[in-house]
Amino acid sequence: MRDLTPRQIVAELDRHIVGQQDAKRAVAIAIRNRWRRQQLSEEMRTEVAPKNILMIGPTGVGKTEIARRLAKLTGAPFIKVEATKYTEVGYYGRDVESMIRELVENAIGLVRESERAKVESEARERAEERLLDLLAPPPVGLDDESEEVSREAGERHERTRKKMRARLLAGDLDDRKVELTIEQKAVPMMFTGMGMEQVDVDLQGMFEKIIPRNTSRRELTVKEARKVIQEQESDALINQEKVNASAIELAENVGIIFVDEIDKVVASEGKGADVSRQGVQRDLLPIVEGTTVQTRYGYVKTDHILFIAAGAFHRASPSELMPELQGRFPIRVEL
Repeated sequence: MRDLTPRQIVAELDRHIVGQQDAKRAVAIAIRNRWRRQQLSEEMRTEVAPKNILMIGPTGVGKTEIARRLAKLTGAPFIKVEATKYTEVGYYGRDVESMIRELVENAIGLVRESERAKVESEARERAEERLLDLLAPPPVGLDDESEEVSREAGERHERTRKKMRARLLAGDLDDRKVELTIEQKAVPMMFTGMGMEQVDVDLQGMFEKIIPRNTSRRELTVKEARKVIQEQESDALINQEKVNASAIELAENVGIIFVDEIDKVVASEGKGADVSRQGVQRDLLPIVEGTTVQTRYGYVKTDHILFIAAGAFHRASPSELMPELQGRFPIRVEL
């Protein structure tokens, strides 16, 4: 997480967003407080909770853009969700815990890209060797030949390989075709039409291990094959368990969830659809307060995730939210 003062954060946001100084200052202070928390001892760090923010304003004033730019500026995992997409537990639809799973997926992507950058040089070298194996395959059928014949064939192959390497690095072979085996994970048809968050996370992992990977032979240019092979080699060099653990830690400590249209889950009549809206608030409350959510990568604590809620509040007011939920968004900003 970058060491930026609130003044520097506001200055960066000013480059992309006009006005809305109160909102910019509020999020800048929240992010600075998160950085200050990281400087504390492990024992003290657990005692400091984030101050969640409620943004009030009509569509198009910059609520989402402020949060998105903030996440990009700090390199934090960030997702935007709409409160209206969720339903109370027991109803058909998405449950609120799925937002935590989405945040972890986002963090996995960030950590994986970071790890790929670290192994990029080695992955490039490995990809180069594999391409040379395709362009200049080693001689075969020399087991029955004499030692001298085998040695001469090996030397010729090394000379050919050296020439091919020079041409490969120069880009002279980019348009040449090679055949490459590509693995593709099979998608079970039984999950079609339903969100994966509806399936028990343990069941997901079990099916991924059971379902075989499809392999296909494809003819690609050397330029295209280089990208595919380098990605394969990068994935082979990365420790996925380390990526998962780092991503969970990143999501827990610096993750940001932007909950839009929070005003749409305000119940007014107390029956019908309003009952489900009230249920969404009840389900959202423990997530914001701090709980543990099971994901396919492990358990995630939500105690220190920063929640930024937003809504127009044309037909309702923030005071109509559940009192407990209101208390979890102590900072309010009108845009």
